[in-house]
Amino acid sequence: MSLHDDAVLVLKSHEGQDELRQSYLDHLDTHPDGMWKSCGDGHVTASALVIDPERGRVLLTLHRKLRMWLQMGGHCEPQDTSLEAAALREATEESGIAGLTLLPGGPVRLDRHAIPAPCHWHFDVQHAVLAPAGAIQAISDESLDLRWFPYDEVASVADDSVVRLLEDTRARL
Repeated sequence: MSLHDDAVLVLKSHEGQDELRQSYLDHLDTHPDGMWKSCGDGHVTASALVIDPERGRVLLTLHRKLRMWLQMGGHCEPQDTSLEAAALREATEESGIAGLTLLPGGPVRLDRHAIPAPCHWHFDVQHAVLAPAGAIQAISDESLDLRWFPYDEVASVADDSVVRLLEDTRARL
């Protein structure tokens, strides 16, 4: 199964956000390259919120280019076998934390957002990953900073998409 086929299956089974979910499916239907960064009309990305439920906190990255506190995530790569694998890879690379595990139940949310040219849209499939006990982060070259934030501080540093992702993740715990 290709990553494109996995994305279609995941999106077809994703509950809620019906109109947005359909726009993802329409994009993939009309853009055979819609999974890849090279698709100028937009592409599917995979992200993951790193969460430590034991301590009531999340790890956010200060994105080097956007200069915003965000969840870990990015572009799908040819070696990714699924959206979950892409999200887990991105979270591990960007957080430096080994032993992250996906929160069961598939993607938590979808979030489509405009990005600077040459591409126009990210069709982000958002997951959550659980940090192992004693997790120690390490900043990657894609980040200016990494920081753990208590749940109640996230809204003061991050945008609404991160806040919604945290709320839906906590509802699933």
